[in-house]
Amino acid sequence: MSAPGEGIGIEEVRAAREVLRGVAIETPMEESRWLSALVGGPVSLKCENLQRTGSFKARGAYVRISRLSPDERARGVVAASAGNHAQGVALAAQQLGIRATVFMPEGAPIPKEKATRGYGAEVVFEGRYLEDALVAARRFATETGAVLIHPFDHEDVMAGQGTVGLEILEQVPDVETVVVPTGGGGLLAGIAIAVKALRPEVSVIGVQAKGAAAYPGSLQQGAPVPLTSMKTMADGIAVGMPGELTFAAVRDFVDDVVTVTEEEMSRALLALMERAKMVVEPAGAAAVAALLADPGAYRTPAVAVLSGGNIDPILLGKVIQHGMAAAGRYLNLHVNIPDVPGGLARLLSEVGETGANVLEVAHERISPSLHLDEVDVHLQLETRGLPHAELVTGRLRARGYRVLE
Repeated sequence: MSAPGEGIGIEEVRAAREVLRGVAIETPMEESRWLSALVGGPVSLKCENLQRTGSFKARGAYVRISRLSPDERARGVVAASAGNHAQGVALAAQQLGIRATVFMPEGAPIPKEKATRGYGAEVVFEGRYLEDALVAARRFATETGAVLIHPFDHEDVMAGQGTVGLEILEQVPDVETVVVPTGGGGLLAGIAIAVKALRPEVSVIGVQAKGAAAYPGSLQQGAPVPLTSMKTMADGIAVGMPGELTFAAVRDFVDDVVTVTEEEMSRALLALMERAKMVVEPAGAAAVAALLADPGAYRTPAVAVLSGGNIDPILLGKVIQHGMAAAGRYLNLHVNIPDVPGGLARLLSEVGETGANVLEVAHERISPSLHLDEVDVHLQLETRGLPHAELVTGRLRARGYRVLE
C-alpha cells in the first residue's frame, strides 16, 4: 500500500523495521490510570523518551544514513536540528563510521548540543530558527559534497519514524486513537501511514504548539505555507513549514491536527513527572497536553506518544513552576490590610487556616491606591490546585479583606 501521490507505504515501514533491529529499541507502552480516569477509557503512553538518544529521531536518522552509497558515506553527512535529530544523526554516523556535521539554531538546549558532540559530530550554530540552520546545512552540503540528512522530509526518515506506528498496533491491538506531537511531520506521517494501512478505522491526531503551528494553515491552503513567526518553548516541534512529503502524507492519512498552549504543555509535563514518573521535554508532552485540554474528544483505547525526553535542567525547573502556576498550585495575591500591630499576623493566620503554604511575603505602604492607614501585602502561596486556591481567596474576602489576584 503506497501513499496517494508522493511518499511511502507499509512495505517501506516494514523494511525500515528490519534495518533498525538491534539498533533502535522497542520502547515501552505504559498504561496511564490517571489519564484513563480523566478521558473515560484506557489511555497508554508510548515512551519514545526512553529511545536511544532520548527521542524517536534515532529511528529515521539511522535508516536514512544506513542506505547511503559508499561514495556518499565517504563525503560525510550534514544535518540541521534543534537537538533531537542532531543526536540521532550523530549516533547513526558514529555507528556507521561516517563523519557528521550538525547545524543548530542559536539557543538550542545545552544538553542536546553536548550529547551531539559526545556522539562525535561537529556542531555549528547558525541563525535563530531551525529553518536558518537548514539553509546553512544545505549550503554546507553544496560546498563540501556532504549528504544532507533532512530532519523529516525524506522517505527513509518517514519510514524509520513509522516503525513507532507498527509497535503501537502490536502493543495496543485494540487502539482507537493515536495522538502524536508534530513539528515538521515526519513522526506523524510515518505513524499515520503504518496505522492506516493496517487499521484504517483508527484515528490519528497530530498536536502542534499553538505558537508554532504550521500545519493547520497549510492544510487549509492545500499546500505547505511558512509561518511568519514562531514562539514556543517546545523546540522539538518548532518547525515553521511542513515538508512536501510529510505534508502529503498528513493531508492524506491524518484525521486532524490540533494545537496546545504553553500552559497546557507545562501542565502536561508536570503531570507526567508527578503521575507517570516520566521526564519529557515540552514537545514530548504535547500529546498528553491535548488529552488534558479536551479529554472528551478522543475515542479510547487511546495512545499518546511521548516523543522526546531531552530537556535542559534549567528549563525543566522553569516549566515545572509554570505548570504549577497553570494548574493553580501557585497563587499570587495582593491583600490590603489595616496598618496596625498584629494586622499581618492575623492575615497569615487566616491563610494558615486554609492549609495554604506561604512562600513569600512583601509589603508596600506607599501607593496612590492605598489609604493612609492601609498596607498592601503581596503573598505568594502554594495551594493544592484551583479549587483550593478559590477557597483561599473566598475565605479572605469573607473575612473582609480586599483581595486582588
